[in-house]
Order: sequence, then structure tokens, then C-alpha cells
Amino acid sequence: MELKDTIELMQSADYKDRFKAEYFQAVIRLKKLYAMLKKWETGTLEFSPTSSKEDLYGQYAFMTGYIRILSDRAIDEGIELPSVENV
Repeated sequence: MELKDTIELMQSADYKDRFKAEYFQAVIRLKKLYAMLKKWETGTLEFSPTSSKEDLYGQYAFMTGYIRILSDRAIDEGIELPSVENV
């Protein structure tokens, strides 16, 4: 799934669909950030980030927490979400 695949859900009148889009977008962004950090650690990143590794790992930690909160809210609100691995 890519960010563009969430457009229809984001435009839905149903808040559950919009919630799913928010979850999917956060997971997609987290996976891209993780892939970038992994490349940076292995020396295969194609560019030199201007942000520090510390800041980017901090962002990763906060995003992970945000996704966890979204997952907890989904359970509370009866919104079925796929696991992070399936996004």
C-alpha cells in the first residue's frame, strides 16, 4: 500500500474509513522512515540527511507510539485494522 491508496478512505463520510486512512498513512510513513534509517546504518543511503540520527530515531519512537495509540483506539471504537505488517 502507498499513500495514494488512502485517498478514497480519507474522503469518506464514514469516520471509521478516515480513521483507517490515518492509521495506514502513519504506518506507511513509519516503514519508509525505518527503511531510510536502516540504509543510513548500513552506509547505503543515497543522500546525506540534514537531521541527526538522534532526531530521526526520536521521530521513529514517537510515530511507533502514535500507531500503538491508534491501534488501541481502534479496539475501543470497534474499528478493524490489519496488523502493521499487512499495510
